Amino acid sequence: MKYYRYLYLSGSLEKKKDKVIRRLERKKLQPDIHIIALPETKRNQLEIYACTQLLQPDFPKKDFFVVGIGKGFEETLELVEEITKEVYNKTKGADIRGYILKKEQEG
Repeated sequence: MKYYRYLYLSGSLEKKKDKVIRRLERKKLQPDIHIIALPETKRNQLEIYACTQLLQPDFPKKDFFVVGIGKGFEETLELVEEITKEVYNKTKGADIRGYILKKEQEG
């Protein structure tokens, strides 16, 4: 997995960021954790995955570009809303994918 340099985190995970990422990398069970990733195709803006999905043997092995991590589905949805609002306020548009990739490249 690759992580967005300006990774979005739900409020309850801000102090646990490094621990959560380490556990993601080690494929440890974190039942209440969800990742927000850029999809491989340009058709969608963002995708949400429960970490339990990533541990399934039949789940496709992908190299995700993680832009956010949330605790619980509700907080993760609020995080998507926050990302969407930020993109709209900065660009007056809805190209979340383009905004994130541009910001990542600018550093």
